[in-house]
Amino acid sequence: MLVNQIDGASRRTLRQKHQAKLQDKDVPMPTQISRLSDVHQSARIGDDVEIGPFCVVGPDVTIGNGTKLDSHVVVQGKVIIGERNRFWPNCVIGGEPQDVSFRADADTGVEIGDDNLFREGVTVSRGAEKEDHWTRIGNGNMLMANAHVAHNCHIFNNTFLVNGVLLGGHVHVHDRAIVSGNSVVHHFATIGRLAFISGGCRVPTDIPPFMLACGSDNPEVRTINVIGMRRAGISEPTIRTIKRAHRLVFREHKRIPEVRKILTDELEGIIPLELNTLLTAIEQQSAGKQGRAREAVRNAAPAASQQSKAA
Repeated sequence: MLVNQIDGASRRTLRQKHQAKLQDKDVPMPTQISRLSDVHQSARIGDDVEIGPFCVVGPDVTIGNGTKLDSHVVVQGKVIIGERNRFWPNCVIGGEPQDVSFRADADTGVEIGDDNLFREGVTVSRGAEKEDHWTRIGNGNMLMANAHVAHNCHIFNNTFLVNGVLLGGHVHVHDRAIVSGNSVVHHFATIGRLAFISGGCRVPTDIPPFMLACGSDNPEVRTINVIGMRRAGISEPTIRTIKRAHRLVFREHKRIPEVRKILTDELEGIIPLELNTLLTAIEQQSAGKQGRAREAVRNAAPAASQQSKAA
């Protein structure tokens, strides 16, 4: 009887040590894959990954540690997913781009960083054979229900795409930008760092960094994104400088070289990085086509693709 009691105590001690070991951050947690999901044996699945029922994961997929697929999530094509991402039901990641020139055997893909949230019904198309062949999403982004990211888009870091946002192909959304619900962004448009677009906008042009744009058809830059800038830790003197630049450019309609001179004189030659970022973006937009700095890529990409094939 005493032996049995000692054995029981020993087993409890071993079990407790084992549980403590599993909780240690240096020890990988086991991956959980539902028996009701179809995960290809060639897919590369990291540690502590959860794949719920009725998911489909293709052979060329890589899923990083700590990522969770709730249920009914489809990940297909060449897709590289980083760590600690979460996909809610009915997401489709890596589907063929909605581009009539796309070939089914094209070597293109989707690259996703870490700590992103993909809410219900989000779709992310893999790249077409244009630009760098990839659709890219950085770190810490939140894509809300039914948002769509088209081929060759680049979503940088800590952005918000609110419910129903539709991004056309080749759109760039820079750090901490917010695109509000049901807005539609024209292909090759650029949404600048910390820009804010109000709900229900049709966005046919670039939106410069730090600006707040609203208007259902052709959104106008109304003011600066003060709240976003403060949350990002930008100093009050710099915010005042950006506000002054906004007035000179969008209210008084002065040209960028003149604005640079005025602000350089006012600031005694000490130009904040944020101001240079804003003025450079506006210059590039003016030099582009149809209000989009990257519109020139539209014609350059097919030519480059043909040259690479010929080589």
